[in-house]
Amino acid sequence: MTGATEDDDGSADEARRRPSIAAVARDRRVWLILAIVAGLLVCCCSAVVGTLVALSAGLLSA
Repeated sequence: MTGATEDDDGSADEARRRPSIAAVARDRRVWLILAIVAGLLVCCCSAVVGTLVALSAGLLSA
């Protein structure tokens, strides 16, 4: 066996590595996506809570 095959295997493993969490967190697109998801979650939850409050107060007829 030669050292060339070992080097090839090592470089292949390095090429397949996923980026670290710190590298991903520096990406602005990740934060933009998280902000959009958080905004949608807040809007949906507030709409559900508002509907439940209106139903319990008798403002809406089910």
